Amino acid sequence: MASSSSFYQQVAANRRNSFLLAVAVTAVLAALGFSVGYALSGDPAGGIGATALAGGAGLAMSIGSYFAGDKLVLGVSGAAPVDEASAPQLMNVVREMSLAANIPMPRVYVINDSAPNAFATGRDPRHASIAVTTGLLQKLDREELQGVIGHELSHVRNFDIRFTLVVGVLVGAIALLADFFLRSLWWGGGRRSSRDRDGGGLQALFLVVALILAVLAPIVARFIQLAVSRQREYLADVSAVEITRNPYGLQRALAKIATDREALEAANRATAHLYFTNPVKPWEDRAKEFLSTHPPIVERINRLRQLTGEPPLHPSEVGALAGLD
Repeated sequence: MASSSSFYQQVAANRRNSFLLAVAVTAVLAALGFSVGYALSGDPAGGIGATALAGGAGLAMSIGSYFAGDKLVLGVSGAAPVDEASAPQLMNVVREMSLAANIPMPRVYVINDSAPNAFATGRDPRHASIAVTTGLLQKLDREELQGVIGHELSHVRNFDIRFTLVVGVLVGAIALLADFFLRSLWWGGGRRSSRDRDGGGLQALFLVVALILAVLAPIVARFIQLAVSRQREYLADVSAVEITRNPYGLQRALAKIATDREALEAANRATAHLYFTNPVKPWEDRAKEFLSTHPPIVERINRLRQLTGEPPLHPSEVGALAGLD
């Protein structure tokens, strides 16, 4: 059984890190917005307005994905709904884990793909869906399946979809604002205010700062977004142990899925971050197009072992799992 102090320490640390990363994205947007607005208008009010405009545009574009994004994800993944008759064990495990997590039973889907994996989607526990591949049902035993389902339901219970959507809105706003600024420079945008008309030193300084941030901020924000995703994966792992009361099934599931040689054809760049483990294997040709949104498998397993006071994986075990994320 997991140590309660270690368990709650990990939960608190993961939530704190996620919050700090979200604050970092907000700070990047604020810095970029103020710099761009001041550089183009020569007035501090222009900086505030540029930040608000970018945030509003990103929010408007995200409203549709918030309410209909789950249907789109399930559709492009080829997920088909199942019931007690067609998938009795899966439905039983999902119902069992839902009761343990104290959340409503989600809608359950199966993806006809031999690669073992799963994901959860939906804006809140009352509008949630969980999808698993046929490979997951065929290759995992019941304890391992419980660990995976517990992890995915933890994403639902922890409102991870909503949290990552907020971060995604901020990252999207940064990209929009940077693109707008660079295009405005191309078309000769920007003016000098009456205060700066004689010297223009401060506006020129902000123009340089804005140009640097417009190039670097989207990259930095994207990496922060990836870090947020990884922190939520750690949190879901630890929360799954709380739900299942069994860290060993989840450990075995992580190792088994990571070492499986099947490629998950249903995954794409837009949905890869949703899955239980990185669905794109490092030996695939398309792997170079993806940035991993998941923590290393070895690190995930070692954090689970820490909960039970076990030593980290032996070097021979690390060698078998290294580079499979």
